[in-house]
Amino acid sequence: MQYILSVSEVNKYLKGIISKDVLLSNLWVRGEISNIKQHSSGHMYFTLKDENSLIKCVMFKSYAAGLAFLPENGMRVLVKGYVSVYERDGQYQLYSEEMQPDGIGALHVAFEQLKERLKDEGLFDEEIKKKIPLLPSSIGVVTSPTGSVIRDIINVLGRRYPNFSLKIFPVKVQGEDAAGQIAHAVKKFNELGNVDVIILARGGGSLEELWPFNEEIVARSIFESRIPVISAVGHETDYTIADFAADLRAPTPSAAAEIVMPEKRLLQEKIRDLDSRLRRSVIKIKDLNRLKMERLLNSIAFRRPFERLNQERMRLDAANRDLCKGMSNLKELHRNRAVLLIQKLNALSPLNVLTRGYGIIKEKETEKIIKSIDSIDDGKYIEIRLSDGAADCMVTGVKKRKLGGLKL
Repeated sequence: MQYILSVSEVNKYLKGIISKDVLLSNLWVRGEISNIKQHSSGHMYFTLKDENSLIKCVMFKSYAAGLAFLPENGMRVLVKGYVSVYERDGQYQLYSEEMQPDGIGALHVAFEQLKERLKDEGLFDEEIKKKIPLLPSSIGVVTSPTGSVIRDIINVLGRRYPNFSLKIFPVKVQGEDAAGQIAHAVKKFNELGNVDVIILARGGGSLEELWPFNEEIVARSIFESRIPVISAVGHETDYTIADFAADLRAPTPSAAAEIVMPEKRLLQEKIRDLDSRLRRSVIKIKDLNRLKMERLLNSIAFRRPFERLNQERMRLDAANRDLCKGMSNLKELHRNRAVLLIQKLNALSPLNVLTRGYGIIKEKETEKIIKSIDSIDDGKYIEIRLSDGAADCMVTGVKKRKLGGLKL
């Protein structure tokens, strides 16, 4: 007898067969990520592919949240999980429980991704780095209270500057809670404001052991700190995100102690040298000023203070004489010019002609000058102007004469 199954029954049957397969229930798959989608629920959907095939994959939120790096399209990865059938769609897929980069560690990928993202945000910019104080009155150290790191820092500081002030904020430097404690310590020092500089210190270790100093929360606490931060994590060859975010990186915790606190003996020698140079400079300036004062005292201005005044008085007198003489010459020049002009005017003046016996005849009523005998009639009143006065006359007769052919 032939069985007739529903679609759901077929998909359920196939799921049962696949689920019983030992190989498909726990396997690693190598491939390249494509079409990755981050759902709002936190689940991750993507495709793994190689040169010939592809397989649908899903990683639920509980597993995706534990990834140390962010999967991206084109990234080659190794995925651990099991193959099963999604009954609704009749589609088999890989249910991913673990993922790591193919050929490179997940922590290394996470380190590079976070480093690049924070760099793009400007957390590592050199222009925002704060200057480390020359002689801090108090030093804050964020580190484990046990171990050799804190002892090394204390020994170095005690050797370089015995009367130093140190405040230790004990934290875990390894493990899940370490990053949160480190960030909290940096923020607490800023709230209290009782130190001038902060040192983040830890000894060497593997990438996993140093990972708390690669957490974003630590980098942002350093970036937001108003107090300068020195990162002294691991050995000289170890680099963490904290190193890039800090205002200064020290290769080791001991080196950080040497950087933050100058050697007292050298400071004292420098102060003595500066004091000696200052004294020599003061003596030199005093000697130069004494010589300058002696030159001034021996100068004419101090020996004969009125000499310059007398010289200026004589110059003023000479200038006054020159001015008076110039004014007199100018006055005489203008007087002579005026006399000459007066003589010219007198020579051309009609009044001057009258003194030689000539007269000017005008009509009595209109005062119009009479130039011709034709303008005079019998009985007409005229005025005759002479050099010393005028006479009113009445014409009693008119005679016309010709002189040299000209009519007068």
